[in-house]
Amino acid sequence: MGHENVTEFILLGLFSDEDVKATCFVQFSLCYLAILFGNLLILLTIRGSHLSEQPMYFFLSILSFMDVCFTSTVAPKLIKDLLVQWKTISYNSCMAQMFFAHFFGATEIFTLVAVAYDHYAAMCRPLHYMIIMSKQMCYVLVMASCIGAFIHSIVHVLIVIGLPFCGPNQVDHYFCDIFPLLKLACTDTSLLVIAIITTTGVSSILTFLALVISYIIILSVLRTHSSDSHHKALSTCGSHITVVLMFFLPLIFTYVPMVDSVSNNKVFALFYTVIAPLFNPLIYTLRNADMKNAMKKVWCQDKLFEGK
Repeated sequence: MGHENVTEFILLGLFSDEDVKATCFVQFSLCYLAILFGNLLILLTIRGSHLSEQPMYFFLSILSFMDVCFTSTVAPKLIKDLLVQWKTISYNSCMAQMFFAHFFGATEIFTLVAVAYDHYAAMCRPLHYMIIMSKQMCYVLVMASCIGAFIHSIVHVLIVIGLPFCGPNQVDHYFCDIFPLLKLACTDTSLLVIAIITTTGVSSILTFLALVISYIIILSVLRTHSSDSHHKALSTCGSHITVVLMFFLPLIFTYVPMVDSVSNNKVFALFYTVIAPLFNPLIYTLRNADMKNAMKKVWCQDKLFEGK
């Protein structure tokens, strides 16, 4: 194996301007705390209320958990590196970070597809909904998401482990990702880049299109429903479509490069590693009456006692 010469990489980070690093340290630290708080609040609310019985909220709790895990593979290192001069990461840690970032990110993508399937079953097959979305089916969909994500992630890691790294070790990114690492390999990786763009990029686009088409079908079915159920369903679908757009569009721009620009990739990556997980809890709760009521019941115990 050729990686014996490189035992660690240097992450160049988001930007080189020293003046903005202290400000960004505070901003990213607050963002990370907000992500942890917001997603754990959703997770504990669903777990502690009757909502956990409903497939949609079961998937929502999985998405919140994935957001916490996904951001935690990237954000703590990004925040710490804003304070230090040399942002080193060992070869093994780099591979582990790449694996877990891809694993949690891909699990989230597949779970979003499961949520779309759940919405489709609820809106378009209401009489068979409880049979279609049984507890077993929910667990099967989550397991399938994890297995698919594991295969996707391990393939990326195996590609990089098989490459020789003998010279430059400066990764032009704030975490270990496959494209910046391929640029450092001491061999021609142009075919690998094309292969990854083809597999990851095209699968991202196809998944995104499948989600968009499923919601077009759902919305066309909803037009025949009564105005009250129509409004509630639209609100639920609207929240999910917003999350899908925030997550997928930056991802597609990262893995289907229009121009060969890593600096753009860093900005896009910031969207799906930090910004989307930050806003997801707000999107899921502010437009969802059931979530708001469950939060009141779980967290405002004095209200419960008043009602007795």
